[in-house]
Amino acid sequence: MPEPMISLEGVTKVFPGSAAPAVDNLTLEVAAGEVAVLVGHSGCGKTTTLKMINRLIDPTSGRITVAGEDVMTVPAPELRRRIGYVIQQIGLFPHRTIADNIATVPRLLGWDRTRIDERTDELIALVDLDPALRNRYPRELSGGQRQRAGVARALAADPPVLLMDEPFGAVDPIVRSRLQDELLDLQRRLHKTIVLVTHDIDEAIKLGDRVAILQVGGVLAQHDSPAAILRDPAGPFVEEFLGSDRGIKRLSLMPIRDVPLEPGPVVSRAADPEEARAAMARYGVDWFGILDDGNLEGWAWAADLEQGPIASLPARSFRVRLGYDDSLRDALDTVITSHTGVAPVFDGERFVGMLTAEAISRELAR
Repeated sequence: MPEPMISLEGVTKVFPGSAAPAVDNLTLEVAAGEVAVLVGHSGCGKTTTLKMINRLIDPTSGRITVAGEDVMTVPAPELRRRIGYVIQQIGLFPHRTIADNIATVPRLLGWDRTRIDERTDELIALVDLDPALRNRYPRELSGGQRQRAGVARALAADPPVLLMDEPFGAVDPIVRSRLQDELLDLQRRLHKTIVLVTHDIDEAIKLGDRVAILQVGGVLAQHDSPAAILRDPAGPFVEEFLGSDRGIKRLSLMPIRDVPLEPGPVVSRAADPEEARAAMARYGVDWFGILDDGNLEGWAWAADLEQGPIASLPARSFRVRLGYDDSLRDALDTVITSHTGVAPVFDGERFVGMLTAEAISRELAR
């Protein structure tokens, strides 16, 4: 087994004047290149844990290592320059331009001006910021733009570890979802070791390779992959924390490619009405799909057969076209919001089959 990038062994933190620990005997490991999410209610010690990794807070007892090195043996300022850090309030210096903010750590490390400028431009492109914002000040940017600049600053010196404390909590839900997607895309390209704190279990499930659920007082309730936690919660606390829609959350982690598809009630343009009626009867529906040389053009009602041959019928479009990499949650949403009650699936432009609510339910019950 390779050594973990981050390891916490029996870590406890008791703040002065407090009888109860904020974090209590916490042990967990984060593998290199993994996104580990700490999630829990307020007061569960998740931010305290994050800050102990880069020594913004020192542990009362226990041991924390990063890349095999005990963090208490490294001067705190030096340690922090090796670790990227992103917070909810973003923490950009208001009197510095975006470029100067991004260049903060490289300057501290003594990089020359050319190298700093090249790295700044590279990161502005990497986080999808408009280059025209390079010399703007934080107050001139939107919340989402400031958050991207904060991520760019954290990545400036190419640290192997990135700590993120509620990084998307200060933006609206639509921007938040887009930033989450962008973080996942960045991670696929950069393969950083990321520890992210959130109070939102849906965000934890979406972003985490592994999720640590903490109870108040910094007690670890469960640490596992999102799929394993949703499938088999460790106890009543975890089950309640996951919420009553645990099954729906599981669907978001299950790709369509893992589920057998059905052909559905489809016929070719050249078919006669009786073939269409037979296809509808097999599936117990009052509509049929129309194929033209393997391409699913759309669908028509049974009553449309009274208008003339299938070859001349107009085809109604399916509202959503799903692919193998979409989730069963996407498929279920399509099923329950469509006129047809199915989710058509495509491999590129090629129609490959349909999903029904019954098929999704069977997969969830396995």
